[in-house]
Amino acid sequence: MKIAIPVDEKSLDSNVCVSFGRTPYFLIYDVDTKESVFLDNNAAASTGGAGIKAAQTIVDNKANVLLTPRCGENAAEVLKSADIEIFKTTSASVKDNIDAFIDGKLSLLDEIHAGFHGHGGN
Repeated sequence: MKIAIPVDEKSLDSNVCVSFGRTPYFLIYDVDTKESVFLDNNAAASTGGAGIKAAQTIVDNKANVLLTPRCGENAAEVLKSADIEIFKTTSASVKDNIDAFIDGKLSLLDEIHAGFHGHGGN
């Protein structure tokens, strides 16, 4: 099983990034092999549609689940159409969230927001 997580830095000691679509990197963590792959998020600099592009990156890298603090509805639709479940992170630490997921302690993310749609978050 592969877990995708938006991260601030290319390290397991990194924090989970609060922005899914604009995260600088994604961690793809393979639960079976314990292998970690860090991907640059090419969508981060997009003027629009960053969440959808970021979600497609997760799909293309064959993740089974996404751990994130929040997710917009357009990105969530892309993920759901690929049967990728979205779980809500509970702490800042990437490693703690991976452990919590493996232990069955994370809940599904049920608060999907409308997305920022070019508002820039200002």
